[in-house]
Amino acid sequence: MLRVVVPIVVLVVFVYGLVDVIRTDARLTKGISKPAWIVVQIVLPVVGAVLWFIIGRPRGTVAAPASYSHPIAPDDDPEFLRNLEIRRRQQAEAERLRKLKEDLDAKERKLDGGRGEAHGTGSGDPHGSGDAGAQGTDEVK
Repeated sequence: MLRVVVPIVVLVVFVYGLVDVIRTDARLTKGISKPAWIVVQIVLPVVGAVLWFIIGRPRGTVAAPASYSHPIAPDDDPEFLRNLEIRRRQQAEAERLRKLKEDLDAKERKLDGGRGEAHGTGSGDPHGSGDAGAQGTDEVK
């Protein structure tokens, strides 16, 4: 029974230690570099794994790299939401400016229209339009 349990424990410790070294971010390893820890694990299976867990493994972190960035849905991405809000504000401001310009143009047309009617009636044109008289004078010439 002991002949079976000891090799299985050695194998489990070796595999777990090796996988843990491989999955750990290289910047978080302590003592020696990550490739060196892998070599130590392979050369000294049980001793390397024990040394890894005592010396090399970063404390308080999981084996998976903390900097792993997985895809984020657009409605969960704060940068996307911030850009969306900025775009919405810019569109609202552009719409407000467009309406103000239309109002200004309408007021200018109203003022120009009032002046144009005053000039049209004072020109002596019986139709009240300067264009009709101008066309008539062109034909006469």
